[in-house]
Amino acid sequence: MADSSFDIVSKVERQEVDNAIDQTSRELASRYDFKDVGASIAWSGEKIELRANAEARVNAILDVFQSKLVKRGVSLKALQAEEPKLSGKEYRIVASIQEGISQENAKKLAKIIRDEGPKGLKAQVQSDELRVSSKNRDDLQAVIALVKGKDLDFPVQFVNYR
Repeated sequence: MADSSFDIVSKVERQEVDNAIDQTSRELASRYDFKDVGASIAWSGEKIELRANAEARVNAILDVFQSKLVKRGVSLKALQAEEPKLSGKEYRIVASIQEGISQENAKKLAKIIRDEGPKGLKAQVQSDELRVSSKNRDDLQAVIALVKGKDLDFPVQFVNYR
């Protein structure tokens, strides 16, 4: 019998992030506390740039953005936001969306699976994902439950289950 397998990945749907930015931008335009303060949020290359005339307001924009991401099903673990920086007369926060599992995190995850998971599993790092395979499908289900139960620094999804 052939081995069953699945991949552990860390991906973010770019369209959902675009939608969250659009919703945040519309909320900034309609809220009274953001009127005439130069508050904005937009893509700047691969980064997301938040701008306002006060540090408290730029942090409020970040809170609104985070709430929109959560409503759209995007994990906040994927959002990496810097501290507010003064640039001229406005404060800016540069945020990025992290995708893919780094080699270091993949090795940690593979070690957790080997140490705490059922015996007879194989975990292989493949670029920015981790493939887990076993002869027994129940063992794979146990690994999924194990990984979901861990508090990792990055979001994970389980794909290509076969």
